[in-house]
Amino acid sequence: MFRSRRAGLVRRLWRQRCVGAGPEDGPGALKPAAHALFKKLKDEELELLVQAVESRGACESGCVWVPRGEPRGAKQALSPQVLLCRLYRWPDLRQPHELKHLYFCAGGRGGCGDAAALCCNPHHFSRLAAPETPPPPYSKTSCAPVWPDEQQHPGTQLLEFSYNAGDRHDTSLSRNTVKDGYWCKLAYWEHRTRVGRLYVVHEASVNVFCELPRGNGFCLGQLPAAHRSRAVRRARGKIGRGLLLSREPGGVWAYNRSEHPIFVSSPTLGSPGTHSLTILKVLPGYSVKVFDYERLGGAGGWQLPGEGPCDPHSVRISFAKGWGPCYSRQFITSCPCWLEVLLNRPG
Repeated sequence: MFRSRRAGLVRRLWRQRCVGAGPEDGPGALKPAAHALFKKLKDEELELLVQAVESRGACESGCVWVPRGEPRGAKQALSPQVLLCRLYRWPDLRQPHELKHLYFCAGGRGGCGDAAALCCNPHHFSRLAAPETPPPPYSKTSCAPVWPDEQQHPGTQLLEFSYNAGDRHDTSLSRNTVKDGYWCKLAYWEHRTRVGRLYVVHEASVNVFCELPRGNGFCLGQLPAAHRSRAVRRARGKIGRGLLLSREPGGVWAYNRSEHPIFVSSPTLGSPGTHSLTILKVLPGYSVKVFDYERLGGAGGWQLPGEGPCDPHSVRISFAKGWGPCYSRQFITSCPCWLEVLLNRPG
């Protein structure tokens, strides 16, 4: 690559930096380390990094491989991942343990075939939101569900609301799923009305979105529905890039790709040994383990106050609007737009 072309890419990268809180923590303080890191990148990696930061993660980009080692000129011993994530996404980021590789990143699966190289694409990472960390990034509310004395029959209907524009032969959200290779089904709801058919997921990860350039997955923007309320239209306008769901060793993760919070609940989000409903507020750019297969154990069906029986192998996600004791919306069925993730029971 001609030197002028490479210099132009570096200038474009520097223009995309975030604004820090102050001069000591601002992007200017990271400039020596950042430019030293840019020099280490091959031409192809530099172009991939420009594509990633200019699209702000909207367009899928490959791994940006960089040799391990501290960039010269750095005042602090920042890893390449922390350095670029601070520069382009989270100026307040401090430690690498605050980050999680996204599922599609080969660097998180020991890719590249070279232990001396690592991926530093800032849009291949999310920040962790977990119950054991203090807020932000999440807020936690609890309400006491009613637990039945006896496990429900495997064929029990678990959720009965109206549905719209769906397959009339596909109305059961039963826990009795067929082991045919899929790991979950997705149901999209507007208040108490299910919109569209169940979306069956066979791949290890799936995007759920309204607007995502060249996006593949469950596009909510294509689902028709008559007589949408103003509240639903406003909430749908905030879904944008939506979220990424991925099945990973031990559980299911959700990554918030949108520009607005998502609110998540599942039977495994609460503290161990408690039968309470926990609701997590997940900010844009954060990930949370929404379902833990090991923690679920042999729990049977359970009930939510005011909503009836709930599948213990399910996750509920509301877009932009929260619910629970701290909100005017007490139940998720009062949320304008929400997603139900119906997990196929392993084994």
